[in-house]
Amino acid sequence: MSVGKKGDNMTNKNLDKVKLMTTSALLSALGILIPMTFPSIRLEPASFTLASHVPVFLAMFISPPVAAFVAIVTTLGFFVAGFHPVIVLRALTHLIFALTGAFILKRRNNLLTSFKNTALFSFIISLIHGAAEVAVVTYFYWASGMSADYYEKGYFISVFLLVGIGTLIHSMIDFSIAVIVWKPLQHIISVPTSVKIKIK
Repeated sequence: MSVGKKGDNMTNKNLDKVKLMTTSALLSALGILIPMTFPSIRLEPASFTLASHVPVFLAMFISPPVAAFVAIVTTLGFFVAGFHPVIVLRALTHLIFALTGAFILKRRNNLLTSFKNTALFSFIISLIHGAAEVAVVTYFYWASGMSADYYEKGYFISVFLLVGIGTLIHSMIDFSIAVIVWKPLQHIISVPTSVKIKIK
C-alpha cells in the first residue's frame, strides 16, 4: 500500500512539473507575442503596450522559478527577433521585479487579500520595475546610444518622466489587469501556485 502511495506521489510530482513547464512556456509565448502584436500608446520617444507585462506578473503569482523562466525567455525572444539592445536589456530587468515579487509572495502568500496591501505591493514592484528600466536607458542615453528624439526632449522628460514614471504607471495598470485575470484563473489552474488573491 505504501509503495503504491509513493508511486502515486512521484507521478503527481512529475505531472506538476510538466504542467509548470507548459504554463511557463505559454506565458513566455504571450510575453513575446503581446508586445509585438498589441497596439501601443506612443508618447514620443517612448511607447507603452497595454498588458505587455501581464504574463510576467502571472508567472510571479505562480512561483519564483516560473517568474525567472518567463522573464529570461521573453528577453531571449526579443534578442532573437533582432530588437535594439536597449529593449532587450529593459526586458531583462523584468527578472529583478519578477523575482523580488515572487519571493515576497512565496513567503507571504496571503499578502494580496486586501485592496490596500495589493495597491502597496503593486506600487513597490512597479517602482523597482521603473527604476531598473531607467538605469538601462540612462546608460544608453549617456553612451549616445538612443534615438535623436531622446536628446531633443532632454534627460528629465525622455528618461525620468517618460521611461521612469511612464513605466511605473504602465506597470501598475498591467498588474491590475493581471490581478483581474488571476482571480478567476486561480480556481481552475491545476499547477501549484504561491499566492491566492482574495481582495476584500
